[in-house]
Amino acid sequence: MAKFQLIVSDPKSKTSKAASLEGTKAQALVGKSIGEEVDGKLLGLGNVKLRITGGTDKDGVPMRFDIQGAARKRAILSGGVGFKPGEDGERRRKLLRGRVVSEETLQINSVIVSGAEAPAAPVEAAKN
Repeated sequence: MAKFQLIVSDPKSKTSKAASLEGTKAQALVGKSIGEEVDGKLLGLGNVKLRITGGTDKDGVPMRFDIQGAARKRAILSGGVGFKPGEDGERRRKLLRGRVVSEETLQINSVIVSGAEAPAAPVEAAKN
């Protein structure tokens, strides 16, 4: 059975919260990939839409959006997720995990896309 640490970032309040998912709630994320949107009701988080932005596996290997599948692969990188070059033109072969969430994934990063907004205060008419 899958068990995840879900990190939910809120761009409006610029905060993030962690939640542990186990059982059927965690199974709702297996097979989803980076960039997909997930309903928060399936995860027990209320009326929000979440977009998966990344994650890591049990060994800390990061997920990368441009690698197919869920397996670990060694890719030559010149920057981006998983590698920060020290010099111009530097490239390295790094171990990365694909974009699909699997049983080996431990942490999933996500951002709130919509929902759970407080209703706006009514605008009072000008008194003239």
